[in-house]
Amino acid sequence: MNGVIEQAQTQYSVHPPSRFVCNHRDQLLPDWSCPARSMLIVLQPCDCDLLKRSPIAEAQKDKLRRRFLKLGYAIAVQINRLGYAAAIFDPRTGLPLLARPGKLRLDDVAIVQATLGYRTTCSHGCSIVLHPTWGRAVYPSTLVSSAEPALVEQILREIAE
Repeated sequence: MNGVIEQAQTQYSVHPPSRFVCNHRDQLLPDWSCPARSMLIVLQPCDCDLLKRSPIAEAQKDKLRRRFLKLGYAIAVQINRLGYAAAIFDPRTGLPLLARPGKLRLDDVAIVQATLGYRTTCSHGCSIVLHPTWGRAVYPSTLVSSAEPALVEQILREIAE
Protein backbone atom coordinates (compact mmCIF):
# COMPACT_ATOMS: atom_id res chain seq x y z
CA MET A 1 0.00 0.00 0.00
CA ASN A 2 1.40 3.36 -0.90
CA GLY A 3 -1.62 5.24 0.32
CA VAL A 4 -2.48 6.45 3.75
CA ILE A 5 -5.42 5.37 5.89
CA GLU A 6 -6.69 8.03 8.26
CA GLN A 7 -9.10 6.84 10.88
CA ALA A 8 -10.09 8.32 14.23
CA GLN A 9 -7.43 11.02 13.86
CA THR A 10 -4.70 8.43 13.40
CA GLN A 11 -2.74 7.98 10.17
CA TYR A 12 -1.65 4.48 9.16
CA SER A 13 0.44 3.48 6.17
CA VAL A 14 1.88 0.12 5.14
CA HIS A 15 5.02 -0.07 3.01
CA PRO A 16 7.81 -2.37 2.00
CA PRO A 17 10.57 -2.02 4.60
CA SER A 18 12.88 0.97 4.33
CA ARG A 19 16.40 0.55 3.03
CA PHE A 20 17.69 0.94 6.60
CA VAL A 21 15.48 -1.90 7.87
CA CYS A 22 16.49 -4.15 4.96
CA ASN A 23 20.19 -3.40 5.27
CA HIS A 24 20.29 -3.73 9.06
CA ARG A 25 17.59 -6.30 9.84
CA ASP A 26 20.15 -8.64 11.43
CA GLN A 27 21.31 -5.85 13.76
CA LEU A 28 17.74 -4.74 14.58
CA LEU A 29 16.22 -8.23 14.90
CA PRO A 30 19.09 -10.71 15.33
CA ASP A 31 16.88 -13.76 15.93
CA TRP A 32 14.85 -13.35 12.75
CA SER A 33 15.74 -15.89 10.08
CA CYS A 34 13.18 -14.42 7.66
CA PRO A 35 13.40 -11.15 5.76
CA ALA A 36 11.38 -8.09 6.72
CA ARG A 37 8.72 -7.65 4.03
CA SER A 38 6.55 -4.86 5.41
CA MET A 39 6.52 -1.89 7.70
CA LEU A 40 3.47 -0.29 9.33
CA ILE A 41 3.88 3.37 10.22
CA VAL A 42 1.41 4.81 12.72
CA LEU A 43 1.18 8.58 13.19
CA GLN A 44 -0.97 9.91 16.02
CA PRO A 45 -1.78 13.58 16.54
CA CYS A 46 -0.86 15.09 19.91
CA ASP A 47 -2.75 17.66 21.92
CA CYS A 48 0.43 19.71 22.17
CA ASP A 49 3.57 20.64 20.27
CA LEU A 50 6.30 18.09 20.96
CA LEU A 51 9.15 20.49 20.22
CA LYS A 52 9.04 21.81 23.77
CA ARG A 53 9.59 19.52 26.71
CA SER A 54 6.87 19.82 29.31
CA PRO A 55 4.88 17.62 31.69
CA ILE A 56 1.93 17.88 29.30
CA ALA A 57 4.03 16.74 26.31
CA GLU A 58 5.51 13.84 28.30
CA ALA A 59 2.02 12.74 29.42
CA GLN A 60 0.84 12.90 25.80
CA LYS A 61 3.77 10.79 24.61
CA ASP A 62 3.05 8.19 27.32
CA LYS A 63 -0.64 8.06 26.36
CA LEU A 64 0.08 7.73 22.63
CA ARG A 65 2.80 5.15 23.25
CA ARG A 66 0.33 3.00 25.22
CA ARG A 67 -2.27 3.38 22.45
CA PHE A 68 0.26 2.29 19.80
CA LEU A 69 1.44 -0.67 21.88
CA LYS A 70 -2.15 -1.88 22.30
CA LEU A 71 -2.75 -1.66 18.55
CA GLY A 72 0.67 -3.08 17.72
CA TYR A 73 0.23 -6.10 19.95
CA ALA A 74 -3.21 -6.82 18.44
CA ILE A 75 -1.78 -6.67 14.91
CA ALA A 76 1.31 -8.72 15.86
CA VAL A 77 -0.85 -11.47 17.38
CA GLN A 78 -2.79 -11.80 14.11
CA ILE A 79 0.40 -11.77 12.04
CA ASN A 80 1.94 -14.43 14.29
CA ARG A 81 -1.20 -16.61 14.07
CA LEU A 82 -0.71 -16.68 10.31
CA GLY A 83 2.87 -17.92 10.73
CA TYR A 84 4.74 -14.65 10.13
CA ALA A 85 7.02 -12.67 12.42
CA ALA A 86 6.19 -9.21 13.73
CA ALA A 87 8.20 -6.73 15.80
CA ILE A 88 6.74 -3.70 17.51
CA PHE A 89 9.42 -1.08 18.04
CA ASP A 90 9.08 0.88 21.26
CA PRO A 91 8.87 4.55 20.22
CA ARG A 92 10.60 5.53 23.45
CA THR A 93 13.67 3.30 23.07
CA GLY A 94 13.76 2.18 19.43
CA LEU A 95 14.06 -1.43 20.59
CA PRO A 96 11.77 -4.30 19.54
CA LEU A 97 9.30 -5.52 22.14
CA LEU A 98 8.42 -8.93 20.69
CA ALA A 99 11.93 -9.96 19.75
CA ARG A 100 15.38 -9.93 21.25
CA PRO A 101 16.97 -6.52 20.65
CA GLY A 102 20.00 -6.25 18.45
CA LYS A 103 22.85 -3.77 18.35
CA LEU A 104 20.84 -1.06 16.57
CA ARG A 105 17.76 0.92 17.48
CA LEU A 106 15.00 1.94 15.09
CA ASP A 107 14.44 5.68 14.72
CA ASP A 108 10.72 6.20 13.98
CA VAL A 109 11.29 9.79 12.88
CA ALA A 110 13.95 8.72 10.35
CA ILE A 111 11.60 5.99 9.09
CA VAL A 112 8.82 8.55 8.55
CA GLN A 113 11.19 10.92 6.79
CA ALA A 114 12.61 8.20 4.49
CA THR A 115 9.29 6.53 3.75
CA LEU A 116 6.73 9.36 3.70
CA GLY A 117 9.08 12.22 2.87
CA TYR A 118 7.94 14.34 5.83
CA ARG A 119 10.37 16.94 7.05
CA THR A 120 11.85 16.77 10.53
CA THR A 121 13.41 19.11 13.07
CA CYS A 122 15.52 18.58 16.18
CA SER A 123 15.10 19.76 19.75
CA HIS A 124 16.97 18.76 22.90
CA GLY A 125 18.74 15.99 20.99
CA CYS A 126 15.49 14.48 19.72
CA SER A 127 14.17 14.48 16.17
CA ILE A 128 10.56 15.45 15.61
CA VAL A 129 8.33 14.85 12.58
CA LEU A 130 6.83 17.88 10.87
CA HIS A 131 3.46 16.54 9.74
CA PRO A 132 1.80 18.40 6.85
CA THR A 133 -1.44 18.80 8.86
CA TRP A 134 -0.49 18.40 12.52
CA GLY A 135 2.87 20.18 12.46
CA ARG A 136 5.09 19.22 15.39
CA ALA A 137 2.20 17.67 17.31
CA VAL A 138 2.60 14.12 15.97
CA TYR A 139 3.78 10.87 17.56
CA PRO A 140 5.31 8.29 15.18
CA SER A 141 5.65 4.55 15.73
CA THR A 142 6.58 1.49 13.67
CA LEU A 143 5.83 -2.22 13.37
CA VAL A 144 7.98 -4.45 11.11
CA SER A 145 6.78 -7.80 9.77
CA SER A 146 7.80 -10.70 7.58
CA ALA A 147 4.26 -10.66 6.10
CA GLU A 148 3.59 -8.98 2.78
CA PRO A 149 2.26 -5.38 2.93
CA ALA A 150 -1.18 -6.39 1.59
CA LEU A 151 -1.66 -8.86 4.45
CA VAL A 152 -0.62 -6.33 7.08
CA GLU A 153 -3.00 -3.79 5.54
CA GLN A 154 -5.84 -6.33 5.65
CA ILE A 155 -5.17 -7.12 9.32
CA LEU A 156 -4.94 -3.41 10.12
CA ARG A 157 -8.32 -2.74 8.46
CA GLU A 158 -9.96 -5.59 10.40
CA ILE A 159 -8.57 -4.43 13.75
CA ALA A 160 -9.15 -0.72 13.14
CA GLU A 161 -12.88 -1.26 12.35
